[in-house]
Amino acid sequence: MGQQSRSLLQKFFQRGVARFWAQAAQEASEADLAQLRRRRFAARRLRAHLDTLISIADGRLALPIIGSNTFHKPHGTDWAWRPHLWRESLPVQGMVAVQSQEGLGDEVTLFHDCKISELTLRQLRNLREKDLAPFGLRLDVFRFDGSFLSLVIELPEEALSNLNKHYLVRMDTIVEMEKPLEIFARLNIKHGPNTEQIVRELPLHEEDIMVEFDLAYSRLNEKRIEKAWIDLIFEGPEMNQVILRDVTFSRRPRAEV
Repeated sequence: MGQQSRSLLQKFFQRGVARFWAQAAQEASEADLAQLRRRRFAARRLRAHLDTLISIADGRLALPIIGSNTFHKPHGTDWAWRPHLWRESLPVQGMVAVQSQEGLGDEVTLFHDCKISELTLRQLRNLREKDLAPFGLRLDVFRFDGSFLSLVIELPEEALSNLNKHYLVRMDTIVEMEKPLEIFARLNIKHGPNTEQIVRELPLHEEDIMVEFDLAYSRLNEKRIEKAWIDLIFEGPEMNQVILRDVTFSRRPRAEV
């Protein structure tokens, strides 16, 4: 049997199945209970398969593609990275009443000093055509009785390879907020017993939200670098919703003057 013949038979069969269930739905209010019970069982089994198909199709057909690491990289970039949370679907996609030092995935952790946590974190699927990141992160803050709130992103070991004071480390992000607030980004680099810190305020009023950390002005001990992370510090977060549609990092040697 040729491919065309099989396709015609499949279409014929699908139309017959659709007519059967359409008629069964019309007869449901008057069908006897034994028949109704059998059809309900069959319908639930069918719905499970249809829901699975729809879920997989939505994930594959929606933009952007899951796993994408595509984003703008400045000229001279020798390392670039989008954290896993913004690339791949996480096994646990949401948390409520998030406690300090809890987070989503292995790279993103929330820190705060609230006595009662009214904070939630949720991974979102980005579906807008302009979004390059497959996923985003939503932070909901209700009543806030603490003095600080920060989101920590651990940088991978590749970011530290041959890192020295001649480098610029860059962070790009897309931020949505219910109401204005200040967000600061702090680069932390642990070298031996010390930790070098560089703080920049995110220019949330600009279309492209980007900050750069120039290591030339740091007291970094290049031979003892152990780990690095970024703190996103939220000032006055109470009764607000913040969505980080994308977060990416890159580094490049600074131009010599």
